Amino acid sequence: MARKKISLIGGGQIGGVLAQLCALRELGDVVLFDIVEGLPQGKMLDIAEVGPVDRYDVNLKGTNSYEDIKGSDVVIVTAGLPRKPGMSRDDLIEVNSKIMTSVAEGIKANAPNAIIIVISNPLDAMVTLCQKITGFPYNRVIGQAGVLDSARFASFIAWELGVSVKDVTAMTLGGHGDDMVPLVRYASVNGIPVTELLTQKYGAEKGKEVMEAMVKRTRGAGGEVVALLKTGSAFYSPASSAIAMAESILKDQKRVLPTCCYLQGEFGVNGFYVGVPAVLGEKGVESIIQFKLDAEEQAMMDKSVAAVKELVGSMK
Repeated sequence: MARKKISLIGGGQIGGVLAQLCALRELGDVVLFDIVEGLPQGKMLDIAEVGPVDRYDVNLKGTNSYEDIKGSDVVIVTAGLPRKPGMSRDDLIEVNSKIMTSVAEGIKANAPNAIIIVISNPLDAMVTLCQKITGFPYNRVIGQAGVLDSARFASFIAWELGVSVKDVTAMTLGGHGDDMVPLVRYASVNGIPVTELLTQKYGAEKGKEVMEAMVKRTRGAGGEVVALLKTGSAFYSPASSAIAMAESILKDQKRVLPTCCYLQGEFGVNGFYVGVPAVLGEKGVESIIQFKLDAEEQAMMDKSVAAVKELVGSMK
């Protein structure tokens, strides 16, 4: 059986971690593309030379030519400027739109059958642009945001309750920005509602306040990392999150993961890319999981979608 091929567009911090994770999990052969000469070649040589230590055996290649991504099963796009302290994701739109345009053209010309996972910010706008330029079917162009936002939400819950992060299930919907929708009602510890556990620990009123603080921290979690790093944005967590999506696609695992998908009526949204739970398999998005939101959740979702629409509308 031929090995799968994964191409990574953008050789920065996220690209390097993505390449290492692909190698460690032996997901397939990996190509790392960047426009900076020597950068992707150096990173891939570094990762390749530790194969005997970490016990992986895949082909790793760094390149400055889009031709090397030919035959890719999955392409993960990280290209673009990272955030600096004080910047919102939306501030990146003008410069990253130009970068995404050339990236999408490179993918379209060289890897027409690939499934694309976009990580570049502002996420919802960049996925929209990538799909528009490639013309690929909507199920084959998706964005990574929800896996990471949900993991951040779950982490805060686990730390607050003093339980293992492995046993917390939590999910966010909506756009990847300050209006994202952490689903409080559905958050659980091994099936037990988090709201119930917080009430037990603190009483109803204080428990609600603690949850509100975690929701607020989840919405600002990317900015929290940016403020601490001062010279860039998160890279370990977005890389791992995108790999979970890529692995589900490459191995046809049918995992239900919060994914930035193109909606055609689901959750009352039509014609926009927004974060919702989706089944990811060999065809990309194989189905979108719909469920009923209560009035408060729907209002937050509507607000988040409105922010996405405004952002997409601002692209030249």
